[in-house]
Amino acid sequence: ALVDNGLTDYYRHRTTSAQQGESLIPEELADMQLYDRDDLQQSFVRETGGEEREASLILEGIVCAACVWLNERHVKSLPGVVDFQVNYSTHRARVSWDNKQIHLSGILKAIHAIGYQAHPFDPGRQEQVFKTEKIRALRRLAVAGLGMVQVMMFAVALYAGEGDGMSNDVRQFLRWISLLLTTPVVLFAAKPFFTSAWRDLKRFQLGMDVPVSLAIGGAYLASTWATFTGHGDVYFDSVNMFTFFLLTGRYLEMTARHRAGQAAEELVKLLPATATRLDDNGEQRVPVAELGLGDRVVIKPGESVPADGMIINGISLVDESLLTGESLPVRRQVGMQLTGGTLNTESPLIMRVDKLGEDTVLSSIVRLLDRAQSEKPSLAKLADKVAGWFVAALLIIATGVALWWWQYDPQQAFRVTLSVLVVTCPCALSLATPAALTAATGALTRLGVLTTRGHALETLARVTHMIFDKTGTLTEGRLQVADTLLLGDKNEEACLHIAASLEQFSEHPVAQALLNTVTARLPIIGSISTPGRGIEGHIKGLRYRIGTADYVAEITGPIEPKTSVTTAHTQVYLGSDNHCLAIFSLADNLRSNARDTLRDLNELDIQTELLSGDQTEAVQAIAEQAGIKTMLARCQPQDKLDHIRKLQQQDAVVAMIGDGINDAPVLAGAEVSVAMGGGTQLAHASADMVLLSEQLPHLVDAVKMARRTRRVIGQNLLWALVYNSVALPLAAAGWISPWMAAFGMSASSLVVVLNALRLRNTGV
Repeated sequence: ALVDNGLTDYYRHRTTSAQQGESLIPEELADMQLYDRDDLQQSFVRETGGEEREASLILEGIVCAACVWLNERHVKSLPGVVDFQVNYSTHRARVSWDNKQIHLSGILKAIHAIGYQAHPFDPGRQEQVFKTEKIRALRRLAVAGLGMVQVMMFAVALYAGEGDGMSNDVRQFLRWISLLLTTPVVLFAAKPFFTSAWRDLKRFQLGMDVPVSLAIGGAYLASTWATFTGHGDVYFDSVNMFTFFLLTGRYLEMTARHRAGQAAEELVKLLPATATRLDDNGEQRVPVAELGLGDRVVIKPGESVPADGMIINGISLVDESLLTGESLPVRRQVGMQLTGGTLNTESPLIMRVDKLGEDTVLSSIVRLLDRAQSEKPSLAKLADKVAGWFVAALLIIATGVALWWWQYDPQQAFRVTLSVLVVTCPCALSLATPAALTAATGALTRLGVLTTRGHALETLARVTHMIFDKTGTLTEGRLQVADTLLLGDKNEEACLHIAASLEQFSEHPVAQALLNTVTARLPIIGSISTPGRGIEGHIKGLRYRIGTADYVAEITGPIEPKTSVTTAHTQVYLGSDNHCLAIFSLADNLRSNARDTLRDLNELDIQTELLSGDQTEAVQAIAEQAGIKTMLARCQPQDKLDHIRKLQQQDAVVAMIGDGINDAPVLAGAEVSVAMGGGTQLAHASADMVLLSEQLPHLVDAVKMARRTRRVIGQNLLWALVYNSVALPLAAAGWISPWMAAFGMSASSLVVVLNALRLRNTGV
């Protein structure tokens, strides 16, 4: 364009080179592009399959539930974003996206575009964010408090002077002083309300800060106009008091929110910052972030385990209480797994690092806890929806009240409308459910019961039937080969080698029992696992099967029953083409607290049942020991699922407790499911809760906590509705002044939060 118009002299006269397009990008947006690098994403991004990725973020600028709703709705609308959930208590977000369609920097920029800041999660960064948030809140609160105290003194003088003949000059002087003192309160202390309201309005939404901003801004502008013109009433005292009370309520809410989310933060902080790496040059202290897979680390007594791995030297006691809720340290020795974040208490250990970053057990626990606190149950979704409509209704009602009073008493119209806007802000309604759920999930996490789905507590409170798996759930899951009956031409050692080789890739307790009998493994080809039945594979050209009698009989032919095998134990069959080789009898013990747990559940009007794929005699023996009247044996996964569906058709609300791969379908099919902490990762992923402590009595605690949570949520919602039902007509009638409205609104939110915090007490 310059050349075509003969303006090329510009290039002769310019003194500096023109800026390149890249230099015009704001620095903070350019920094976001760094997070697209694969090497940086290793520490905070997890690949969930194909091009789909998942990351944990920190959100800055969240002030209320409406901010959460706005961010979730905005980010979920982006092409390529699979899911986006925000935890209001911790200000952390969990985002899943398709990296082919959108990059992480694009998501961060989209959040920045609506006025918020997002960063990859880092425990130190989050702690700093919370600290900064607290300092800013205290500064705003201090400004509002000082302004309120000073302006109230002048307000008292103005009120008293009306009856004592105060001169107009003195009255105007006090008004001007009040205006000067109120201005920093409105521009600085109340700034978050206006910022949040403007964000909502730009997105054509009505958040809770919209009526708040209208009240503060309207009262301030009307009072300023009255001061300049010398006519009309001023409301500087109400503006200051409203701002102070509202900031006080939100500060207390913020403190309670930080305390309610403390359980998740304690888990995050378990990993140490540094570790002692062992290499050819000896011991070297390095940051945990520099550890690699296969590294050997020395864990001295009193030190935390820096990552997940296997002990290769040493025996010690390890404190796992913050992860499992179990108070007593457990013995760990060579060949056993260590979980990052646990505490070595006795002797030095040398560990091989097997998992780092987002792949560790601790990261998966925090990820599941975040998901639970971010996902909204039906009550929370209903409350959010009602709150949005409530704001719209409030503005309509306030407009109607203003028009009515303008016709009958114009001098009172603004004061009454201001009171209506202030007193009915729906903060308590939106806080009722998330505050209670966060407090309850945090309390249960400290007990070793991890809630991984938002609906879990709400559903658990309504459970009528609790279905248990047998091995590893009602029993200890530490099976041992008690007896071996040989039926073929191979000796016991050869049969155990074949059995262990077939089971070498399985995580089932039966597999572990067989693997513990021998150390050598034979190469296996074409391994096929059939959940609930067994495993097939080829060893040295011959086909073998191990599993249930029916499964093995498909290749061996009919297997005649052998009375010499203890039928009360779990029986595992081994066979090859045309003949059965052996029957292994595996013994397992009922958990010591199982019978008491089942009795307590029955006292809570919950029916208990036992479903197992084991033989009838073995299942019957465990059922009798546990005191369970209803049991089904020889169940395949589909049989268990069909049984649950049948109960659900009879209006039963079913909870399923299991631990194995074969339990995953039925765990997913139940209304609420609990996986044992020692179960498989697939069971954890399918479950709504994880019993990390492996203590069955904690199931009773969870049910009681769920019922308490439901009662507290009901109390909070009832309080919010009753308060607004009473306060609105009183304010519309002119019986509540603006300062009283400010106090009442803040107090109602505080009541909801304090009531929810009662759930932090684990004495259920």
